Amino acid sequence: MKTSGRVVLALLVAGSLAMTGCAYNSSSPNVYTAGQAQREQTVRFGTVESVRAVTISSNDGQPSGLGAVGGGALGAVAGSALGGGKGSIATAIIGGIAGAVAGNAVENGVAKRQGLEITVRLDNGDLRAITQSATGEIFQAGERVRLLSSGGVTRVTH
Repeated sequence: MKTSGRVVLALLVAGSLAMTGCAYNSSSPNVYTAGQAQREQTVRFGTVESVRAVTISSNDGQPSGLGAVGGGALGAVAGSALGGGKGSIATAIIGGIAGAVAGNAVENGVAKRQGLEITVRLDNGDLRAITQSATGEIFQAGERVRLLSSGGVTRVTH
């Protein structure tokens, strides 16, 4: 295997590992961090008033730029392996630009997931809205639910 092929393979493996780290879903009602496990939570009961679909962005709407930089570097290395001499420079530039665009799109796609905004009327009459990842659990208006709260984090469950 040529040296440039090894570099491309190493970059692909490193990129895959980096993207795996982004897959953690901390806003799911079914996922607890190690620090949240075995901690007492306050439990309140209520009735669902409304549910609406939302998109949750894990990068606060501001891409870090790592996707574009990583994609650009990967595209430039891959592009430089295609040509020889001046053609190598041109394909590296084109590959870098295409990689940056693709990397940015991947970063933006990974940073977003489907969520639910669930509005609950508590048994004491207070109204609360909680946003969490859509996990396949279905919530409907009029249904009884539990709100589990601890350390500023609240989850809605059945």
